[in-house]
Amino acid sequence: MAEFFDLAIIGAGPGGYSAALRAAQLGLSVALIERDATLGGTCLNRGCIPSKALITATHTIDTVHRAAELGVQARVDGIDYGRLRDYRRHIVDTMTGGLAALLAHRGVTVFHGAATDLRPATGTSDADRSHDGAGARTANLAVTVVGDPVERFRKADVPEPMDSEIVIEASDVVLATGASPRPLPCHPFAGALIDSTQALELDEFPASAVIVGAGAVAIEFASMWNAAGVDVTLLIRKDRVLSGWNRRTAATLTRELSRQGVTVVKHTAVTRVDTGVNLGATVHYTQGGDDTDHEVYGEIVLAAIGRDPATGFDWMTRAGVTLDGHGYVETDPMGRTRAPHVWAVGDITAGHALAHRAFEQGMTVAETVAGLDPKPVDETTVPQVVFSHPEAACVGLTGREAEAEPQLTNVTETTYPMLGNARMLMSGVGGAMTIISAERADRPGVPVVVGVHIVAPVASDLIAEAEQLVGNRVPLSEAARLIHPHPTFSETLGEALLKADGRPLHTR
Repeated sequence: MAEFFDLAIIGAGPGGYSAALRAAQLGLSVALIERDATLGGTCLNRGCIPSKALITATHTIDTVHRAAELGVQARVDGIDYGRLRDYRRHIVDTMTGGLAALLAHRGVTVFHGAATDLRPATGTSDADRSHDGAGARTANLAVTVVGDPVERFRKADVPEPMDSEIVIEASDVVLATGASPRPLPCHPFAGALIDSTQALELDEFPASAVIVGAGAVAIEFASMWNAAGVDVTLLIRKDRVLSGWNRRTAATLTRELSRQGVTVVKHTAVTRVDTGVNLGATVHYTQGGDDTDHEVYGEIVLAAIGRDPATGFDWMTRAGVTLDGHGYVETDPMGRTRAPHVWAVGDITAGHALAHRAFEQGMTVAETVAGLDPKPVDETTVPQVVFSHPEAACVGLTGREAEAEPQLTNVTETTYPMLGNARMLMSGVGGAMTIISAERADRPGVPVVVGVHIVAPVASDLIAEAEQLVGNRVPLSEAARLIHPHPTFSETLGEALLKADGRPLHTR
């Protein structure tokens, strides 16, 4: 006999579990289906959390390396990889365990198994299963789940073994199946050519590494491994990392990576990778449009050129879910797919593949299913962060993007000299701050903040204030009146806003 729920969610990553938590909070009965042994998806298990645990550790090495300059006698005697591995696993286990407990507390039923079919259901649920007491809910969809066996969790740590195949019926279904690392076009992952998941599971850092890519994952591994003493070569296609970002931000971070010892090779195109039978691999590439073959060896070669949405399931297309030319699920602004009562969130939808975007998408879908009227996710207010050293972060529009928007006029790009800030000077790294302001057609003569771009040691924290300014369309004059404590990194944003408003204080 099928079990009925108001909402069934396939995938327990950030988009899936946020939808589950919010829907349960609103009184819906929720089934959360996850094929992995632990909840949290890529972010908690193979991405955001374990990588930031390692980055936290290697930042300590950076600090020790600067100690003599600051008059402190300290040194790094080596890395205890066993303890570092235990630290990383402890952080991950704590976060995934906490998530499981929270879901159980909210009354979400978790099923460990793989979804293999999604089809229309027949019949109507009993009235006592209604989330609002207003009568029976229609079971619109049926999800088939298989396992060895399928396990049901109504308490976080109490598995209930079920059959090898079960059916879950629901009024609505949310797809949150995530994404996977994209291989190089010229060579699949094999041997020493690895993806980010494998890189995080290395027992030790390599002596040398070649990284192919210029996005957040590539930069974070380059920064982390370089700090740990790895000989890092970064192969990028253009003249700077983060080429889609604000040019000054990207150029500053590229310069800082080079200054810290990362070998950045620009204008490259990888042609093949020789993994061979021995340890290591050799990457062959051309440079600058020339056909000359160049090569570089690494004990490890990390391909970090993006991620592909996990949408290649026959059951998705059979259910009427349509994909765009890049394999992303087509949805309306609220997350509805073209299949009735089927929704999609997270990395399988076009846009920034970021956990915090998926969180908001999941909550938006849950509230819509529950009958509320939330606003759709505004992509221009999704902050992007790179946890390098220094960090990079941005939100909103670049100057070029703002100029292309027909509803914006008088676009102004204001840069602030970061080393004029005492805390930046103390940090020993370079930085960048750019404010994009413009007038909106509905409020002529009133410039608002439409974009903020930062390179700084704590850019990941500074961008939260910037997101509030951009998201709430705060007039520039009002944003510049906000007082920032002295002496802090946050003053860089305050000073940049003053300069953008024509009232610079500690700068020209």
